[in-house]
Amino acid sequence: MKMEKKVVVSDTGAWAMNVVSSVGLIMANKQLMSAGGYGFSFATTLTGFHFTLTGIIGYVSNASGLSMSKHVPFWELLWFSIVANLSITGMNLSLMLNSVGFYQISKLSMIPVVCMMEWLLNSKNYSPRVIMSVIVVAFGVGVCTVTDVEINAKGFLCACVAVFCTSLQQITIGSFQKKYNIGSFELLSQTAPVQAISLLLFGPFADYYLNGQSLLKYHFSTGATLFILLSCSLSVFCNMSQYLCIGRFSATSFQVLGHMKTVCVLILGWILFDSALTVKNVLGMLLAVVGMIVYSWAVEHEKQAKLASHVKGDRALDEEDVSLLKEKVNSLSESDLELAQTRS
Repeated sequence: MKMEKKVVVSDTGAWAMNVVSSVGLIMANKQLMSAGGYGFSFATTLTGFHFTLTGIIGYVSNASGLSMSKHVPFWELLWFSIVANLSITGMNLSLMLNSVGFYQISKLSMIPVVCMMEWLLNSKNYSPRVIMSVIVVAFGVGVCTVTDVEINAKGFLCACVAVFCTSLQQITIGSFQKKYNIGSFELLSQTAPVQAISLLLFGPFADYYLNGQSLLKYHFSTGATLFILLSCSLSVFCNMSQYLCIGRFSATSFQVLGHMKTVCVLILGWILFDSALTVKNVLGMLLAVVGMIVYSWAVEHEKQAKLASHVKGDRALDEEDVSLLKEKVNSLSESDLELAQTRS
């Protein structure tokens, strides 16, 4: 009973860490990258800084014995890093080439894409309750975030690459943890250095293509440097909790419940940055929250049903073993009786 309570608290803590760190990271990046803030418009390079600090912390943790390093083939780490970096670059290009409305739609489309990929790759099935709750969440988030929708060929292609690579990356995180029996932080400490090196090498060129500005000409003021350090620190917790949540639950659950961050960002944007919050936004957020609650209940219902079926199956096996044992005892008794009669 104590073990069960510990797991529940740990799961809640993982989700809380992801929501708090992600929302904090978005707020810090908004101040760092906005024109009214410090104007640091190098998103891909900033992600390279994030993974650099994460990799350093992972190395120190392994060297000091706080965590164990398990072997993962380098070619798999390289393949994963390519997919993850294509996800980051695709998202940035999608935001640049598409309208904000279509960008939000592409992010929402990750939920059905992840469901489809988990069904194809992991043979995972979903109950009607789960499917309906996913639809409710996507519709609610769409109501409160999607405004103008404009589509062009280049933007659509970048959005497709971003959605596919992001979905594949999140599913691969869970697959690697199961395949190599490796913890979330141990896996992150191995993937982070490869991603950091590649993003620091190619990130400045990608950012120059995106906004036409050179990183070498940016003035790193004290305030900008402090916010970069804050962003990197929050990203460590964000990345760690992402790997932890996907390893504990699934990529689908991470996508669905992850939209709680979207709701929090909208509310904090209204409180801190005087962003407009309409009745439509509020209704959409309420609908999304209801969908998340229903999703959590549906997933828990599936777990309990599977557990009950396993227990029932175990009981059936026990009863079968008892009946076989009785038959064996009876047969032995009959043979002993026949032997006694023969001797007499």
